[in-house]
Amino acid sequence: MSQGRESAGRPTAAKPPMREALVAAALRLFDERGFEQTTVDDIVALAGVGRRSFFRYFPSKESVVFPDHDGCLAEMTAFLADPAGAAEDPVERAGAAARLVLRMYAAEPVFSVRRYRLTREVPALRTHELSVVWRYERALADYLRTRYAQRADGRLRADVVAAAVVAAHNNALRSWLRSGADHDPEASVREALAYVVATWGDRAPAAPGVDGAAEDVVVLVARRGTPMWRVVDGIQTALSAT
Repeated sequence: MSQGRESAGRPTAAKPPMREALVAAALRLFDERGFEQTTVDDIVALAGVGRRSFFRYFPSKESVVFPDHDGCLAEMTAFLADPAGAAEDPVERAGAAARLVLRMYAAEPVFSVRRYRLTREVPALRTHELSVVWRYERALADYLRTRYAQRADGRLRADVVAAAVVAAHNNALRSWLRSGADHDPEASVREALAYVVATWGDRAPAAPGVDGAAEDVVVLVARRGTPMWRVVDGIQTALSAT
């Protein structure tokens, strides 16, 4: 019997998919040698695949640390485009889309914490992470611009809300990652996103002046040294006259 053949009745271990093998090899080498000291050739050698295979899955060494974000972004985009959410508060819908990212991280907490710590140590990975976050924010902003298309401030509101959703989500997510993923992050992320909904959602109180009504502005000119009581009296007189 050939030494390379499994004994009768013993199942052969399934070989991990190439993409997962490349990620595992890269993270192992980053831990052992450091990110800067590891090359793509090192990764493919350890994974047992060719160099062309690496670039079939990843455009760069940095992207191998973020293997799941393209799929998550596609899922988020499809979720936001689903007509079933057309009647929902757009800010609540954007928050629900952000929670898809949370679920991606929470599905693999060990890998997520490992990636977070590596990203904090390597400037090139922090830069790559920022580009990933920007893509999520743009997807949310594009959706919100459509929902706010009839508003005079629609584009501005969409960009501000998208940034707020991402900031609130990431604040809670990073707190969980810093803790070593020692608790369920869902509640803290939901609370952070609820803050954004309370501020910007359809049921949030309107900010002064957003209803289009003109606001009174009073400008008072006084000489230096004028007693404060006279300044206040002047303001009150001006307001009562409007």
